[in-house]
Order: sequence, then structure tokens, then C-alpha cells
Amino acid sequence: MSDPAAPPLLTPAQTIALRHVRDVALRDRPAALAAIARHLAGSGTAYRTDEVMAAVAAHGRLTLNFHPDRLLRDGRTVAEALDREGIYRSQFETGISNGGLTAFPGGDRDRWEEMLFGGAYQRPGVLPAERPKYGGLNLLDHADGACPRFGSCHLRLRPATLARTTFSFGDSHTQPTDFGTLEIFEPVLAALLAATAGTGASLGVAGMDTDSLLRALLRRGERESGAVGRALDDYIEAQIHGDVSLAHDVEALVVDPSFRGTEVGGILAGIARRHGFPLRWHAGFALPVDGIDAEFRGPAIPPLAARVHAEFARPGEPVDAALIGRAAASVVREPDRWADRGPVEVTLQHLKQLWHVLVRFGTPPAR
Repeated sequence: MSDPAAPPLLTPAQTIALRHVRDVALRDRPAALAAIARHLAGSGTAYRTDEVMAAVAAHGRLTLNFHPDRLLRDGRTVAEALDREGIYRSQFETGISNGGLTAFPGGDRDRWEEMLFGGAYQRPGVLPAERPKYGGLNLLDHADGACPRFGSCHLRLRPATLARTTFSFGDSHTQPTDFGTLEIFEPVLAALLAATAGTGASLGVAGMDTDSLLRALLRRGERESGAVGRALDDYIEAQIHGDVSLAHDVEALVVDPSFRGTEVGGILAGIARRHGFPLRWHAGFALPVDGIDAEFRGPAIPPLAARVHAEFARPGEPVDAALIGRAAASVVREPDRWADRGPVEVTLQHLKQLWHVLVRFGTPPAR
């Protein structure tokens, strides 16, 4: 039997991409070390840089957030594809995204990757399956994963995957300037400490100053269990190079409670059983239909929530991940039903934004 923690063989393009980011981080490392020293000195703690770096390696976990009930181009749900194929695919293969739909040659995602990875994935003969898979670095073990804006559920990856991952402080679509690898993480750490010192709002730690962030990170095995981060716009993006195999790379599957007792929930439970990792439930996000904020993602969202609830909610059901998913499936399968709202792409984008409102303001549903 093969070692489940053994890294996959990387293609030449993947190896070049990793090396490129490492070289960029190595170039920026001296300035980052100086910045980290300044932040630590001003934090009111006696922590050393090597302690913080060791804590990142020991406690950081990669999470891949996803909506399990969204439809792929072939009509299958994401959960069904994971179940049948046993691997997690990138937008270049699936054709769907919970961000922007720009993963094609010449698209925004393609151009970002060309910049991030030194053109490694634009070389002749590179296949879509070779492209990196996007997630986040969950430093404080938040129950909703590192990037809940991209999905209600997440795969928590084994520590071994960190070695073939590159990082940026901030989402790649924002054209970040701070990059790293696990080995040379200082530029990303320096950016994190600077952002936290400035606003206390990064990575789902609103109100947490640098001192509190460092203490939380260095509590080792004593962090609060079950806390959500609600990280919508600020996170350490992770780009995993090489295949993400459910059998070899996944440590746990964490699911939104709105999928309990559903077909999708049953598929996810079967995936966990088959591959031998635990299925866990986070607390979830839900709101009453009349409690949808009209400013956070714009005035189009409350009336959309009211329509979704009126047409798809079960008795007593709040607005939650599963309800939004049923509406999203209808938009794809029954576009004429939604024609009065304009192009399908606009309605799907508004449904994404409705999910963002839940992450920002939602509370655990009543049991």
C-alpha cells in the first residue's frame, strides 16, 4: 500500500512554478525579516521570528472551500464529481467558480497565473489538469475554513501538501505583491503582521491586534474549537501544485449543517467513509429572509433572497447554504424561470453575493 502522505510526482510546469515563487520569496526575504522583527518588537510580546514560523508550519492547514451542490458543465454536482473521480479539480477543468469565471487562455485567471508563476503554466503542452488548485491557509483553525466566501464546505488537507504549495497574502485577483512557500514564508508573514497591526481585520480576526494574533497562533493545541473566521476579503491564498487526491491528501471533510439529511449530504458522507477520513460539521450560517442586509452586497440581494425563499424554502427553513444551492441549480437548469432578472450570469453572481451576506451576518441555525 502506498504512503498516503507521499507527495505526488510533479510535472515540469508545476516544478517550475514552485521554483519561481521560491525565488521571488527568497529575493524579498531580507526585507521581510526586518519588517517581522519590527512588528514583533512593537507587539508587546517576546516571541521570536523562528517561533512564529514554526507555529505556522505546525498549526497551519490548507483548506479548499467549495459549494457541493453547484452544477458542473456536464450537469453533475460538485459532490457527485468528487465522489466519482476522487480528485479535486481546478476551474480550468470544471468551468465553474465561486469567484470570477476567467480560467481560460488569455482570461484574467490565466494572466494572474502567468505573473504569479513566471509563465510556467503558459508553456506549450501544459494541460488544464496541471493548473494549481486554490484554497487558503487556515492559521487559526477556523471552523468555516480559510476562505468561506468560496464555499459552505471545505476539504482540510494533510500537512504534507504544504510542501508543494505557494502562498500569496491576499487573493491573486487583487494582484498581491507578497509571496512565499512553506520554506520561505517570511514575506507573507510580514504582510500579515502589517495588515493586522494596521486594521486588526485580516483573516477573520477583526478586532485582534498583532499581540492577540500571535498569542492565538502560538497557543499550539489550545485554540478555541469551533470558532468561525468569516474571512471574505482578507486571507492567505494557497495555490496547491499537483493533484489533490481524496484518498491521499485529505485529512477531513467539513460540511455546512444545512446539508444534513439531503442527497448532497449523503454523498459527502459516503466520500468520507470510502476514503477513511472524518466528516465534520461546522455550526453553519443562516438568516431569516427579512434579515438580509441591503448594503453589504447591494440592494439587489434582499429581493433576490425573498424570491429564493418564497420559491424554494421548506416550511420553517431560513436562508442558508442549501437553499441558495437549490436556487443556483434552478438558474442553470431553468434559465427561462429567471429571465426577468436579466442574464443568467448576473443572477448567479447575485446568489454568490447572497452567500457572502450569510457568511458576514449569519448565525448558526436553530436545531
